[in-house]
Amino acid sequence: MNPLNAPLRNWVLAAAATAMLAACASGPDIRRDTNPAAQFGTYKTFGFFPQLATDKAGYESLFTSRMKEATRRVMESKGYTYTQDNPDLLLNFFANVQDKQEVRSTPESMHGGPYSMGYYGYRDPFYYGMSSPQVTTVNYKQGTVSIDLVDREKKILAWSATAEGRIQKKTLQNPGPVIDALAQELMAPLPAAPGSM
Repeated sequence: MNPLNAPLRNWVLAAAATAMLAACASGPDIRRDTNPAAQFGTYKTFGFFPQLATDKAGYESLFTSRMKEATRRVMESKGYTYTQDNPDLLLNFFANVQDKQEVRSTPESMHGGPYSMGYYGYRDPFYYGMSSPQVTTVNYKQGTVSIDLVDREKKILAWSATAEGRIQKKTLQNPGPVIDALAQELMAPLPAAPGSM
């Protein structure tokens, strides 16, 4: 097996997870949470974990690089300053793709129409309109992307946002803008840095 297959597959899956989330017709399911112990009135700087959860292959993936660019733009737009030296907040990312199944049931008529005689004809007036369901199984991929902000000094999770939804294959062709849009949507309610607004 080619050793690059696993990292390449992980990049494709992470990009797929992100791409589908921003492109869902109804939008992804988004959950956000803030730790009551977090002190957003004091956080002014941010950086990234040295080893992000999206980089399990030992090097920075394209997905991680794009997520860093997208989240850095959002953080700076909210008045935070990027630094590698003891930042107040450290960002981390997670991405996961799972195979899912959905069972759909649609009615299927038991006879040919309103003038059909049914199996022997005598039951039609009693059973007309009844149907047996046709069951179809649909396979699809469900993706999850999370952004965590950790208070570096206290070592606590200060803020987290997670998006989950069905993957849309067509969005994989140009994931960059999709990753930007998802980062902006996930981080929109994040409090701004003190004195920046």
